[in-house]
Amino acid sequence: MELVETKYKETEVGLIPEDWEVKELGEIGAFSKGKGINKSDSNSGNIPAIRYGELYTHHNYIIKSFHSFISKNVSKQSKLLKKGDLLFAGSGETKEEIGKCAAFIFNDEVYAGGDVIILSPQKDSSIFLGYALNSKIVNFQKASKGQGDAVVHIYPKTLSEIKLPLPPLPEQKAIAEALSDTDAWIESLEKLIAKKRLIKQGAMQQLLTPKEGWEVKKLGAVATVIGGGTPSTSISEYWNGSIEWFTPTEIGYSKYLFSSKRKISISGLNNSSAIILPIGAILMTSRAVIGDLGILKIKACTNQGFQSLLVSPENDNEFIYYLMSTKKSTLLQNASGSTFLEISPTKVKSIEVVIPNKKEQTRIASILSNMDSEIEVLEKKLVKAQQIKRGMMQALLTGKVRLV
Repeated sequence: MELVETKYKETEVGLIPEDWEVKELGEIGAFSKGKGINKSDSNSGNIPAIRYGELYTHHNYIIKSFHSFISKNVSKQSKLLKKGDLLFAGSGETKEEIGKCAAFIFNDEVYAGGDVIILSPQKDSSIFLGYALNSKIVNFQKASKGQGDAVVHIYPKTLSEIKLPLPPLPEQKAIAEALSDTDAWIESLEKLIAKKRLIKQGAMQQLLTPKEGWEVKKLGAVATVIGGGTPSTSISEYWNGSIEWFTPTEIGYSKYLFSSKRKISISGLNNSSAIILPIGAILMTSRAVIGDLGILKIKACTNQGFQSLLVSPENDNEFIYYLMSTKKSTLLQNASGSTFLEISPTKVKSIEVVIPNKKEQTRIASILSNMDSEIEVLEKKLVKAQQIKRGMMQALLTGKVRLV
């Protein structure tokens, strides 16, 4: 087999293979517009329909499901789609997102509502275009053509002027297949993660439900409750030191906490009400967003938006972490405040918890922790898959990597 080097040419959209073309969208097909389908119409019947906002919230590259269903009367005032149509959101909140696009690949009777712009291609692969019309090259052009500030609009005429690098049809189909396979991989991981989370939720409900022999205690008898503080922001020597200093916005994304965004100095610690907390302490947000949790894997302190828990040696800190994750509604019921809700240390200490002996706590925590570890592994795989997909799109849609 002879290895043939791809030759490239300079175009208005950058370097592309010599056998690719650059076309305006108006040359690819004809534009039309969706019609009607108000929010009140979106559940008026059983005929599938697509509203422009759903292109932002539900559809990525390819339309695979429907979320609005209209009556026969409403459909008469709307726009019937054809298999292969490309749907653009004609309105949006930002210029960076305007004109998000998805390909319609069904033979079913489906209608498009107002503010949906439709491109009906003549011969190009609709699945390929579903990806290509959301590429960096195209998104940059769409953003430059968006009009308005509070609400951004884009119109068929301006969309028709957008330039797109187009490979020959066989390569379009090969690219579409490769990206579709990658999407299927990503979707399978997302479904598996969702399934594992549901299993964990059921396990938590079963394992944390009080059993015979469990004791009712006040949280203050199980853990010491400690607040935090903020050094003066006007004194620079208090900041950028070596002491980890957490704020509530950093909590609730992962079970374990390894590093904070900001650090304070020894001087900042000594001149504020911040307190160094040991490894294993449970940080619990107590202001505005209440009840988000994280377990310290390093020594750290917090600002005043926390009532953190130092679990006593007679109890398992990971068990208390899982138990308190079920107590958000209780924490909120005990919060007060006019500007924003906040729960006081006294209220936190007074919350009742029902707990088993430490051996049983550790057993339960171990089961739930293993489930979390499984989910974390899958989430890392998902992030990797998404990174691979982004790299593939950039390489395949610019011709840097050829499939035929």
